Amino acid sequence: MKDITGIIQCPVAVDAGDCVTLAHSEGTRATRDLITNRILNRFANPHVTGTPDAACLSLSNNQIAFTTDSFVVSPLFFPGGDIGSLAVYGTVNDLAVAGAVPRWLSLSLIIEEGVPLATLDEILESIVAATDRCNISVVTGDTKVVPRGAADGVFINTTGIGEFLTTPPPGPESIRCGDVLLVSGPIGSHGLAVLAAREELALEPAPRSDSAPLHEVVAELKEQAGESIRAMRDATRGGVSAVLHEWSADCGLTMTLEESAIPVNDEVRGACELLGIDPLHSANEGTMLIAVDPSAEEQTLAALRSVPQTALAAKIGTVQSAGIAAVTIQRLLGSEQPVDEPTGALLPRIC
Repeated sequence: MKDITGIIQCPVAVDAGDCVTLAHSEGTRATRDLITNRILNRFANPHVTGTPDAACLSLSNNQIAFTTDSFVVSPLFFPGGDIGSLAVYGTVNDLAVAGAVPRWLSLSLIIEEGVPLATLDEILESIVAATDRCNISVVTGDTKVVPRGAADGVFINTTGIGEFLTTPPPGPESIRCGDVLLVSGPIGSHGLAVLAAREELALEPAPRSDSAPLHEVVAELKEQAGESIRAMRDATRGGVSAVLHEWSADCGLTMTLEESAIPVNDEVRGACELLGIDPLHSANEGTMLIAVDPSAEEQTLAALRSVPQTALAAKIGTVQSAGIAAVTIQRLLGSEQPVDEPTGALLPRIC
């Protein structure tokens, strides 16, 4: 019989001080201590009692939105946010722009062996604060620990369930010529904030991520603009350009932008000019695009600006019949130009 004692590695509950160990993921007492004392106690709610394999949930109707996402951002903490709050807001925003009210969240953690428990605690506390802000409950989840080098600190997977209380926007297929394109605030902040933090760029002032939930903004929009809204989308990876190219493909029309109307923070604009980056391609995590019937332009902008988070909302363009490109922009100097669709990652691991 082959001797395999030299290659079997059995995680045992040893005293590793203040760090996560492989034993925390093997169904042992260490696992129970980690889950019960560090995770479950932070997310107490009526749907979580004990440690069942599934949560029992109920809705007032049978129409739900269901989304899932994984977060591998590097670094784990960046100006304006961290992987914990980002995971919550990213999932909440996907539900919100679909027209659903966020209700429940699953939370799965993949933790690299050796991560300080203090770091894990900070991430978990950020998740708690974010779920409280969004009025969404963590009702199930999973925790795994992988060997050193098999991950990069902490990865998070979330699944969100939302409820449709009203008819959702019809989507980009319904966009028509003459419709107005709005943005909820300054663009490009998240991508530049993560880039500056990762590369330790000495930018003054440093860009800050716009990571934030959009559910309250969407609720105000639905109340004030209602059926005038054609489509909504949070402009994450690929930025505003990626969303507009997708919309153009869905409706067969050209999205035309006015550069002078696009809001960009001074620190983001400066960093983009220094690094040769177009803010239209930089990721956002709390900024969305809205396509709306032109008759409701002022009403929709007023609704956005009534919420402090989106007080700088602006009209950035219109929808026109199919032209020279899917997306075009009228630059400050010069003629109308095509806006390229992102063909690769401007910056990997930004969410």
